[in-house]
Amino acid sequence: MAKRQDTKKFFENLSGAGKSIGVLTSGGDAQGMNAAVRAVVRMGIYVGAKVYFVHEGYQGMVDGGDNIEEASWESVSSMLQVGGTVIGSARCKEFRSHEGRLKAAHHLVQRDITNLCVIGGDGSLTGANLFREEWSGLLEELVQQGLIDEKAAQNNSELHIVGMVGSIDNDFCGTDMTIGTDSALHRIIEVVDAIMTTAQSHQRTFVLEVMGRHCGYLALVSALACGADWVLIPEMPPEDGWEEQMCQKLSENRADKKRLNIIIVAEGAIDSHNKPITTDHIKELVVSCLGFDTRVTILGHVQRGGTPSAFDRILASRMGVEAVLALLEASASTPACVVSLCGNQAVRLPLMECVQMTQDVQKAMDEKNFEEAVRLRGRSFENNLNTYKLLSYRKADSELPNEEDELPNNSSFNVAVLNVGAPAAGMNAAVRSAVRVGITEGHKMFAVNDGFEGFYKGQIKEIKWGDVGGWTGQGGSILGTKRTLPAKHLDKIAEQIRIHNINALLVIGGFEAFLGVMELSAAREKYNEFCVPMVMVPATVSNNIPGSDLSIGADTALNAITDTCDRIKQSASGTKRRVFIIETMGGYCGYLASVGGLAAGADAVYIYEEPFDIRDLQSNVEHLTEKMKTGIQRGLVLRNENSNENFTTDFIYQLYSEEGKGVFDCRKNVLGHMQQGGAPSPFDRNFGTKIAAKAIQWISRKLKESYKEGKVFANTEDTACLLGMRRRAMVFQPVVQLKDQTDFVHRIPKEQWWLKLRPLMKILAKYKTSYDVSDSGQLEHVTRVRPKKVD
Repeated sequence: MAKRQDTKKFFENLSGAGKSIGVLTSGGDAQGMNAAVRAVVRMGIYVGAKVYFVHEGYQGMVDGGDNIEEASWESVSSMLQVGGTVIGSARCKEFRSHEGRLKAAHHLVQRDITNLCVIGGDGSLTGANLFREEWSGLLEELVQQGLIDEKAAQNNSELHIVGMVGSIDNDFCGTDMTIGTDSALHRIIEVVDAIMTTAQSHQRTFVLEVMGRHCGYLALVSALACGADWVLIPEMPPEDGWEEQMCQKLSENRADKKRLNIIIVAEGAIDSHNKPITTDHIKELVVSCLGFDTRVTILGHVQRGGTPSAFDRILASRMGVEAVLALLEASASTPACVVSLCGNQAVRLPLMECVQMTQDVQKAMDEKNFEEAVRLRGRSFENNLNTYKLLSYRKADSELPNEEDELPNNSSFNVAVLNVGAPAAGMNAAVRSAVRVGITEGHKMFAVNDGFEGFYKGQIKEIKWGDVGGWTGQGGSILGTKRTLPAKHLDKIAEQIRIHNINALLVIGGFEAFLGVMELSAAREKYNEFCVPMVMVPATVSNNIPGSDLSIGADTALNAITDTCDRIKQSASGTKRRVFIIETMGGYCGYLASVGGLAAGADAVYIYEEPFDIRDLQSNVEHLTEKMKTGIQRGLVLRNENSNENFTTDFIYQLYSEEGKGVFDCRKNVLGHMQQGGAPSPFDRNFGTKIAAKAIQWISRKLKESYKEGKVFANTEDTACLLGMRRRAMVFQPVVQLKDQTDFVHRIPKEQWWLKLRPLMKILAKYKTSYDVSDSGQLEHVTRVRPKKVD
């Protein structure tokens, strides 16, 4: 996004001097709330405001006294990696009464707090909005009762409110993800992965109950992420006779060499007559109908616990900073707003519009208008539901197109899938999704082992529905992956395409996959065989693919980095006055180092994209020396592996050791290939599943368009694409057009969105920096998707 310098507005002009901000967490707790509190406190202090903790939610505001205490920079140290909320949360009856709110107003005015940052669910935010509407009336009452004087009432005449949604259920409309949802999914998937091994041993069926009284998001996404056999959610009650259908599906799956079944139930699941569906009911059904050995596991409060995932820490940190900016810019005329993410873009939405829409969902469900409910839930929920439906329905062989049928109406095309580059967690989920969606669309799917190398050697075989069972939770690449590029083997690859009559290609991989698709599309002039639709889906831990903000595998790698940094910080805190230098992967792309640094609370991060010299290193050492004088006596420095060829990890380690003599000592740690391994995170499983399904649907469309006179012929630019996530949408982009956006020497895109997160990291580590707020969220309105007219 090339903005002219003069249109950029930096927040240096936004001063918080003389302002006081109160921050509270209310309602049910959620992992990541602490990261949000930390960001609000540090950003608030950074802009010169006073920031106050309000302990125990609204209860603390009503009780006053020690419950409202001023926060310092150090007081939020070490809370990033802690689950729950350190400042406490409570459900408060008193705040619902007028008297309670009057007390609360009095306690705020005593400290001149007229800016509130509320982190909680829709109930907490609705309460805050009511409080704001009554504010001037409450002040008048306080003046009449002689509790405050006229001057105090004038100084505190306006109350500004900004909300952040902290709720593991992801049940708030207007936001793609609420703080805590991703971490709750981590807990669920950890449990499901653990249960799968025991279920497999005994050929058992497991019924799992997950949280979500009114919202099936957790159940739906965890079902997608673990390939569950059946899912029950309040937004999509099963039709009458579902019991037989479910049992039939379970027994079919058993017949298909599958040794276990997993059924996921949201605690609020209901049937089409609004009757609750309980886990025990399902267990009885399975036992009486099929006689399978069945067990029930209720996850309960485990889902709220544990440390926040990397995603939640980054989400909460970004939202916290955004909330402070929104409070500084608020005026009497701006409505109370919620800060949230849409895609990976920060947005501000009017609080009451979101609350209204959230309540409309409940109303639609009460009226049994379930399609409307799903639509109001938003695009993220709808996409998940549609992908789940695509993958859950298995066509019987008799329903699949017959060889003799006339093409292309019952198009039985041959589609090949391959992995290229280095392994990335989530590749297998993408392959599974592609194979199953392809089969559902009527194609024959072929798996190519070992990337382009296996392609030219002829390691190609048909892959069926049952072959990809249980793949979502597997790390690495089951098909095998190699960095070999196709250019030197074009003759042989073309020959294999002829032999197997391949009509389309899906390439899942990193930078080599991008180069490979470019080479194949460039060779179309010479080889007719390459005139087939081909699409690349980005999968690499480095997240360095042009045309996509995110790639499969990067989230899992970030979590690996964050977990390790947490442990290292703990070790450093124990020894006191110790600084760790940690080297991360990523090639020349600083994504893992920068975003990992934001999630782990690093003091400095060195990357190739932001050149640094000896003066920067010197000032970082001085910064850490100052820090050691405070109560926080540890340091964390991340360095991307290729950030500078002379300032190596060893060099930086030696420099810090020498310069820090007598003040702190140093240790270094190279994280290495552990960043590529491990079970994929829920995000990567889900992202891989959705993006591959979308890629196959594109292939089906292109095959129909390019099928002429009995064969497929596609040689236009728009039939060799990369499917990437751009800001708020998934977009197909011709690879040729991405050439200009790529730095081929360093294998990175020329423009990278996450660079704008770097100032955030510096601010939270107490560096003075300039932060471009022209990209911060502008107030938007909640868009209601109208039902699509059926043609």
